[in-house]
Amino acid sequence: MPLNAYGVLSARVIDIRRETGDTPHYQIHLGDNENRHYRAAVNVESSQQPSDLLYFAVDNFQHPLTTALPPAGSGWNKLASQPGAAALDYIRANIVTREQMRPVPPDAEGPNNDLADFLDHYVRRAQQDPTATAYLYGEPWGPEDTPDKIFGFTPGAGVHNVHMNQGNSEQFQQDNGVWQDGGMLLHFAGENRWVAVFLAFQTQSWHTDDETGHPLPAEGITEDGTIRVVAAMVNPVGGGRENETITLLNTADHTIDLTGWSLADTHKNTMPLPVRDIAAGQTLQIPATGEFHLGNDGGQITVLDPRGNKIHGVTYTAANAATEGRTVQF
Repeated sequence: MPLNAYGVLSARVIDIRRETGDTPHYQIHLGDNENRHYRAAVNVESSQQPSDLLYFAVDNFQHPLTTALPPAGSGWNKLASQPGAAALDYIRANIVTREQMRPVPPDAEGPNNDLADFLDHYVRRAQQDPTATAYLYGEPWGPEDTPDKIFGFTPGAGVHNVHMNQGNSEQFQQDNGVWQDGGMLLHFAGENRWVAVFLAFQTQSWHTDDETGHPLPAEGITEDGTIRVVAAMVNPVGGGRENETITLLNTADHTIDLTGWSLADTHKNTMPLPVRDIAAGQTLQIPATGEFHLGNDGGQITVLDPRGNKIHGVTYTAANAATEGRTVQF
């Protein structure tokens, strides 16, 4: 079954503790606008081999979901596990790819070379910035009858599973689900800038079932990125949907038959690709048709192979689509 009460914690960073031992975590003490306190327990090591977590950070994160987040400092907010709002799904919201992430040790001698160091770089900056708000995605616990075991505040409460929560191996498959991934966003309001940190386990699959989040069988899955979205006319002159277009590129070393392939938008409306071949290195521009829609307030475009597996995906924001007639490049 999926996580219990998935959501996001919106609060300010108060303190930080780098925890070691058998189950090391990066512990963050946070407080909201009502003076309620929380602890975010961020995994920095896996109990399965390989033990190093996968890590990816974005210094200037731009994604439509940031406009759907709850108010700064509002504390714990339960989220519906569905597309088109604030929920995270690394795969289906085109958040991050496996190729972008890299394994990082939990702790190592020297500066700036382990996961705790990398988290420190961003979280301590947020702690020192009075305009900064942290958004921690995951699963809540508490309130507890006892003080928090790390920071001592009462009642104990917080969020964990601040990492990808789908594609797990059999040992942890009970946590699998879609639109319930964990992660951390930091909003530096004074700079009007978002920072994003995404974490995953090396044992997790990046091709998962759309209903359960369980790993899909490896046989027959098309290589990721062979057909890529490289550009789109999101906001054509005059605003007519009939002039919206998407440009695709075949990055493979062979011709690909597009029969059965499709595109999906933010709300998972799909549009079949034309029944034709696209040669290696060639591009193809196609018009948006049917229910598939490129909204001017931000959105996403996902390429699906004949089995419905995601092969590539992109996102764009309202700012990207603000100018009529300008092609958005990815």
